[in-house]
Amino acid sequence: MIQNSTIKTRVVGVDISLEVTKYAIVDVRGNIIAKSSFSTAQFPTVNDFVAYLSEIIIALVEENGGYETIRSVGISSPSGNFLTGCMENAPNMPWKGKIPLAAMLRDQLGLAVALGNDVHARALGEYVYGAAHGMKDFIVVNLGHGVGSCVFSNGKAHLGVNGFAGEIGHTCVEHNGRVCGCGNRGCLEAYAGAKGVVQTVEEVLAEDSRPSLLRDIKDLTPKDVTECCDKGDELAIEVYRRTGFILGLSLANYASVLNPEAIVICGGLSHAGKWLLEPTNDSFEEHVFHNVKGKVKLMTSNLDDADRDVLGASALAWNVKEYSLFV
Repeated sequence: MIQNSTIKTRVVGVDISLEVTKYAIVDVRGNIIAKSSFSTAQFPTVNDFVAYLSEIIIALVEENGGYETIRSVGISSPSGNFLTGCMENAPNMPWKGKIPLAAMLRDQLGLAVALGNDVHARALGEYVYGAAHGMKDFIVVNLGHGVGSCVFSNGKAHLGVNGFAGEIGHTCVEHNGRVCGCGNRGCLEAYAGAKGVVQTVEEVLAEDSRPSLLRDIKDLTPKDVTECCDKGDELAIEVYRRTGFILGLSLANYASVLNPEAIVICGGLSHAGKWLLEPTNDSFEEHVFHNVKGKVKLMTSNLDDADRDVLGASALAWNVKEYSLFV
């Protein structure tokens, strides 16, 4: 006997960051049907966060086609592990330890939930909708509060035996160097993440007595450094020269091992544009294995910042087996 069934052509994508959680209904072609966001920081406990997230997802879905249209949910989070469905020891988040976030949300919503780290989701988004569309072997590197990456090999994300592959931000670039949020010293994240850039500003200003617009900015961010570069500030330019040198060297090591077609750079620091990307590319070509030299494209994401992360999370949702309490 053939049973009638509804083909579900929509998923919900959720992107969790330190400041903001974004969520959206996305159809099979990547069209965003509806979206919204709220402050992550207002929830010091993860239980309250999940309860609220469930409520507002249900409300958004009911306002836009109903529950019967939704196949599954995808979550992008810092230190998310696709293999376990847990957020595991995220160094920059207020919720500590191993948190079974996918299972918690599944129990609230009654739908299948996939969870991956933020760069895994972004890499899927770039593969399905963005700069890496049509590629099989590439790396996506995210430069934000943290530094992470995801490797695609033969069209599939390589997650490693425990789900932690791609943690380039926690590879050592300076023996006994800066203390990283993970507790180790000399990690790339401590130099090429947002806090690392600010620390480089402090070092450059202490070493060089020349005038700089940077000296007058309180609560400085990498965006401020970029704006000072645009105004011709030589010390701001030096900050990104140093950052780019270390980043390019790290990416050269990565490419020498993996031989990707491209490295796609995304995240807030990618908006530094030429000030960061030109010294990164110079250092990359200086240090990469000669048989790979000139053959790996360094690219930036072409997806809109406002939508990229929920699109990546929605791509995760299609990678989980369908499940529903309501079928």
